[in-house]
Amino acid sequence: MAFVQENCGLFGIYGDRECVSEIYAGIDFLQHRGQEYCGIATYAAGIHLVTHYGKVGNSFNDYDLNFLKGSFGIGHVSLRERQPLAYQSRLGEIALGFSGNILNADELIEEIKNQGKSFQQGYHIEVIAKIIMAEADVVSGIRRVAEEVRGAYSLLILTETGIYAVRDVYGFRPLILGCGGGRYAVSSESRALQNLDMEVVRDVLPGEILFINAQGFRTMAQLPSSRRAHCAFEWAYTASVDSVIDGVFVQEARNRLGQSLAERDLREGGLEVDIVAPVPMSGIGHALGYHQRSGVTYQEVFLYNRYADRSYTLSTQFARERMAKRKLSVLRYAVRDRRIVLVDDSIVRGTQISNKVRELKQAGAREVHVRVACPPLMYPCDYGISTRSYEELSARRHIPAGDITATEELRELEAWIAGQIEATSVKYNSLEDFVAALGLPRHDLCLKCWDGRLPHECR
Repeated sequence: MAFVQENCGLFGIYGDRECVSEIYAGIDFLQHRGQEYCGIATYAAGIHLVTHYGKVGNSFNDYDLNFLKGSFGIGHVSLRERQPLAYQSRLGEIALGFSGNILNADELIEEIKNQGKSFQQGYHIEVIAKIIMAEADVVSGIRRVAEEVRGAYSLLILTETGIYAVRDVYGFRPLILGCGGGRYAVSSESRALQNLDMEVVRDVLPGEILFINAQGFRTMAQLPSSRRAHCAFEWAYTASVDSVIDGVFVQEARNRLGQSLAERDLREGGLEVDIVAPVPMSGIGHALGYHQRSGVTYQEVFLYNRYADRSYTLSTQFARERMAKRKLSVLRYAVRDRRIVLVDDSIVRGTQISNKVRELKQAGAREVHVRVACPPLMYPCDYGISTRSYEELSARRHIPAGDITATEELRELEAWIAGQIEATSVKYNSLEDFVAALGLPRHDLCLKCWDGRLPHECR
C-alpha cells in the first residue's frame, strides 16, 4: 500500500423524505477518501449542521441524526478539516463542502483579509465561501471562483432552494450524478449511489454548474475549459474498485494495469515463479490482472485484519509501521519455499513495501519480485491535500532531476529500488503503458505526479 493520502468525499441528496440516513450511508460508503473528519448539513427552515473528528460509523449518534432534519442536504469526509461549513449571508443560509486543493490559497487569503474580512481557520473552503458570498447570487459566485482560484475542486453548496454541484474546469476530482426512488443525488464516487439503490446518470462535466432540487438536475452554466485533467490516481489507487469514474470502471482499469505489468515481464523473457499475490487492499485488482495475463496462480499471502482499523491520527512513521503490521499478517503456509510476484499500486517512501518483502522472506519465500502498477512517483501532488516533499519520494532520491527519458533509466532505477527494499526484482509500468491501460487520452489526465507538468499551465 502506497500510503498516498487522498482528499475528501462529497455526497449530496434531494428527496421526498427525511434524508439524513441516506447522507450518513453515502459518506460512509466514501470513508476510504477521508478518515479523520466527517460532517452532515441538512436544510429544514434553516441549516442544521453536525461535524465530528472521527469516522462516520463511530461519530454520529441518535441525537445527531434526529437533529439533522430535512429532505435535502450534503455530507463530507476528510483527512484534513471539518466540513461542511455553514454561513449566514446576503445569499441566505448556505453550507459548503469541497474536495481538492487551492494552489493560490495564501495569496487569496491575504487579499480577502485586506478587504476587511476575517477567517476562522484559513481553510480552503473558507476562501471559496467568501468569494461566492461576495457576489449577487450563487452562480455568479461560482463563476468568480473559477476566475480567481487556481487549483482543483469539486464543490457542493446547500441553499434553502436546493444543492449546487460544481466541478472545476479541468475536472481533477470526480463528481457523479445519480437518481432513483424520488431522489436525486451527487457523489464523489458511484459506489455510494449504487449502494443506495440509485442509477448512475452521468459525471458532472468539468466546469459545469448544476442545480439539484425536486425537479432533478439542471445545468445553470457551463464554464469554458481548455482541457480535461482527471487525476489518474483515482483509477490506480484512490477510488473504490466498485466505482466507475468518467466512464472508466475502476476494477477494469486496475486489471489492465496488472496485465500491462505481466506483458512487460513476458516481453522481457518472463519469470519462473509460483504465485502472484497482492498487497491488500490496493494491490488486489492489479494482481488479478497480472494473473489473468500471465496465467500465474493467484494466491493471497497476507491476511487483512479488518478490526485493526483506527479512528485517530498516527503522527509518526513508527506508529504507522506498527499499525500496518497489525493490519496485514503473513499467511506462512502460502509463502514457504515459493517464488512470489508481489503486486502493489505504487511506491512512495518505500518503507511499507520493504517491510512486506522482509516479512515474506522471513516466512520462507525463496524470491519476491515486486511489480508496481504506477510509474515511479517523481513529483509531489499539487492538487490534493496530501502534497509530499521531494525528499519523501524514493524514486526521486535516485533520479534527482525527476524525469525518466529512456528505458535504460527506468531499469537502472528499478535495480536501485530492488536493492533498497531487498526484493529479488522490481518493475514499474512505464508512463506510456500506464496511460494506455487507463484507456483515456493522455491529454485528459493529470499526470503531474509522474511528469511534473501542471495541467493549468499546459494548453
